[in-house]
Amino acid sequence: MQSTPSVVIVGAGMAGLTCAVYLRQAGIEATLLEASDGVGGRIRTDQVNGFRLDRGFQILLTAYPETRRLLDYGALDLQRFRPGALIHDPTGRWMPFINPLREPSSLFQTLSSGVGTFSDKVRVIELMRQVSGLSTNEFFHQAPTSTEAFLETFGFSDQIIELFFRPFFGGIFLEDALLTSSNFFQFCFHHFYEGDAALPAAGMEAIPQQLASRLHPSRIRFRSAVQQILGHTLYLENGETVPADVIVLAVDASAANRLLGSEQPERTFTHTTNTYFTAPQAPKPTRSKSEKLLLLNANRQSAVHNLAVLSDVAPSYAPDGQALISVSTQGLEAVNEKALADRIRKELSGWFGAEVDHWHWLRTYHLPEALPEYLPDARHSALKVAEGLYQCGDQTAYPSLNAAMQTGRQVAELILANYPH
Repeated sequence: MQSTPSVVIVGAGMAGLTCAVYLRQAGIEATLLEASDGVGGRIRTDQVNGFRLDRGFQILLTAYPETRRLLDYGALDLQRFRPGALIHDPTGRWMPFINPLREPSSLFQTLSSGVGTFSDKVRVIELMRQVSGLSTNEFFHQAPTSTEAFLETFGFSDQIIELFFRPFFGGIFLEDALLTSSNFFQFCFHHFYEGDAALPAAGMEAIPQQLASRLHPSRIRFRSAVQQILGHTLYLENGETVPADVIVLAVDASAANRLLGSEQPERTFTHTTNTYFTAPQAPKPTRSKSEKLLLLNANRQSAVHNLAVLSDVAPSYAPDGQALISVSTQGLEAVNEKALADRIRKELSGWFGAEVDHWHWLRTYHLPEALPEYLPDARHSALKVAEGLYQCGDQTAYPSLNAAMQTGRQVAELILANYPH
């Protein structure tokens, strides 16, 4: 039996936390060095005037295999969206597109909506059948093309691509051209229809906080930025040196390249801007039941790409008697926050009328590195960089919470295979 190794994980985002939790379950206490003041990486939640503001519009897909494997959903007190969307088309019509397999009462409403042809809706069921039962590895071992090309080849009409697939999955990929790999599209499509989109009652940061609570507090060191790694020694910006038998880089690709002195090409990112408003009451786009639905805008030239009344889904996101509204805008390189908020309000007055005049702009988050880009030629990186040196995170695989946790688990398994207990 080998002695227990000293393991240092650089980064306390979801990949690093997952790796540390699996290691601790096997008897290895890793130390996490985190440059910021908290866990979670891109998953953080701020509390502002009694409102919970996730840094960017984010959701948990409950069907993700890695989250099912490690998270305690009951303790997260998940608040679920309805399975589908309400689409605002360029003529001003509202069209529901609900998953009738999850909400059977919506079958007639979905079939009669103008989102696509009857044949399109049959093809949606066929696509569900085609991707059901595939494992994560099987999704990503298929020959990829772009999402747009895949949808066209599958036989979907321009109508449903423009009214549903582009606004819905463009909002997931944070790019409207649907250049993202068809492998990742099928993976996302499968997990959207198989489970729920949900929010923890305490905000998305409750997810990394749950994992951090399973580690000894002394093992997570905040404001401990690593400047350089030489051999098996980490040099911190504060002048401290930390030796380790095993080092795990759970940081983004640019930070990993910097620490390793690598000249690998920089990973490109998609970006998004999230604007929060408060209101005396939740807007009601139609007279029919629309609560807890994501609102999509088919006009992608708008400042409003998608909208969610978060307090309808998770009442704990807002104080009693107040509504919290999240608006996402893609493609902005730079942001004048006040001008953007004014433009959003002006556009939404056409959706909801004069009540928008009473909305209060609360905060804007501009995220220039929201998700790693994932095109058809994307390649997954090796998790073992060198002896005693590993990397994990969604930048090594595909952009999602599932990938961050999957690669964190896989690195833990690689370490444990070298140090059996």
